[in-house]
Amino acid sequence: MIQFSLKCPKDHRFDSWFQSAEAFDKLAAAGHVSCAVCGSDGVEKAVMAPRIAKSRDEAEARPLSQPRTAAEQALAELRRRIEAETEDVGSDFAREARAIHEGEKPKRAIRGEARLDEAKSLIEDGVPVAPLPFMTGRKSN
Repeated sequence: MIQFSLKCPKDHRFDSWFQSAEAFDKLAAAGHVSCAVCGSDGVEKAVMAPRIAKSRDEAEARPLSQPRTAAEQALAELRRRIEAETEDVGSDFAREARAIHEGEKPKRAIRGEARLDEAKSLIEDGVPVAPLPFMTGRKSN
């Protein structure tokens, strides 16, 4: 495992762990690395100083990633609440949202992924949907 300091095009800076430098490069090239603050793509490695643990216990005691700023903390808390209070329906989001809106399925809070054309169709048909300020369907940093 390796920890990189990262930054997005909007100059948000954060740290994240990856299996290897090659794993980061592969994930970034595929668009699977996004900013922990704003969700934008185009995340790059930032200049960083090496960190050497004084002891093995100290290295294991540190969390892998923690929000640094108040904005990052608020976004992390929002994400925790949304994930705790909604059901992840994944790529079936558009179908599930429409079925709930039309009364075919029980009313409940859901989250998931929809293509842009599906989201536009839902909005045009009066189905209440909103984008989330973070990625939900795939693991993000």
